[in-house]
Amino acid sequence: MGVKGFVEGGIASIIAGCSTHPLDLIKVRMQLQGESPAVLALNGHSSATVALPRPQSIGPISVGVKIFQTEGVAALFSGVSATVLRQTLYSTTRMGLYEIFKQKWSDPNTGNLSLTRKIGSGLLAGGIGAAVGNPADVAMVRMQADGRLPAAERRNYKGVADAITRMVKQEGVTSLWRGSSLTVNRAMIVTASQLASYDQIKETILAKGVMKDGLGTHVTASFAAGFVAAVASNPVDVIKTRVMNMKVVEGVEPPYKGAIDCAVKTVKAEGPMALYKGFIPTISRSFYCSALCDT
Repeated sequence: MGVKGFVEGGIASIIAGCSTHPLDLIKVRMQLQGESPAVLALNGHSSATVALPRPQSIGPISVGVKIFQTEGVAALFSGVSATVLRQTLYSTTRMGLYEIFKQKWSDPNTGNLSLTRKIGSGLLAGGIGAAVGNPADVAMVRMQADGRLPAAERRNYKGVADAITRMVKQEGVTSLWRGSSLTVNRAMIVTASQLASYDQIKETILAKGVMKDGLGTHVTASFAAGFVAAVASNPVDVIKTRVMNMKVVEGVEPPYKGAIDCAVKTVKAEGPMALYKGFIPTISRSFYCSALCDT
C-alpha cells in the first residue's frame, strides 16, 4: 500500500507539474518583479548600486502574453525538465510518506486520523520531500527566470542535468541546497495545509451529509484545500524564489544574506503585499494540482 502511494502520487504530480508549468513560470516571473535596483545590479555582476527603474508589476495574463511575444511559445515551458525531476523527487516522496504516516498513525479501530496527526504527517512528509528535491527546485527556478534577464547575463542552462552540473562546478555543491530551509518550510506548510485540509474538509462534508461521496465532494474539498495551501505558502514561496535565483559573485556581497534579509528588503522596498506576488497563478495551479493529486 505504501509503494502504491509513492507511485500513484508521483505519477499524478508529474502530470500536474508538466501541464501547469506555464502557470508556474508566470508565477516565478511575477515573484521577481520589482526587486530593488541594488539587487538587480548585483545580479548583473556589478558591485555598484545603479539607478535602474523599478519594473512595473503586471498581471499574470500580461506576463504570459509578454513571454509569448518576446521569447516564443516554447519559453512557457522553460525548465520543464527540472519540473519533472522535482516532481519525481519531491512530490513522490511527500505523497508516498504521507500515506505511510496516515496508515501508521490512524486509529486501529475506526481507521480515522485526527486533524493533529494529519497536520503532523503533512509537515514531516513535506519537509523530507523538499530536502530531497531541492536541487531540482533551484534549477527549475533559475531556468524559469532566465528569460527575463538581458541575453548577456542569462545562464542558458541546456536542461536540468546541465544546470545541476554547472551549479556544482561554478558555485559548489552547497548551491544545490540554496534556499533549502525555505523549500522545506514551504513544503511543510503546503503539504500540511493542502493534504490535511483536503482530508478534513472531505470527511466533514460526508459526516454532515452536505454531499455524497463522489466527484462533487472531491472537487469541493480539493478547491478549498488548494486555497488554504496557496494563502499559507505564497509569502514563503516569493522569498524562496528570490533567494534561489540570486547570483552569488565571488568578492561581492550577495543581494540577500538569507531568508529574513530577503523578506525585510522585499517588504521595505515593495510593501507587505509583495509577499503575495504571483498569487493568482499560484492558486490556479494549486486548484488543479489538488484536484488531480487526490490522496
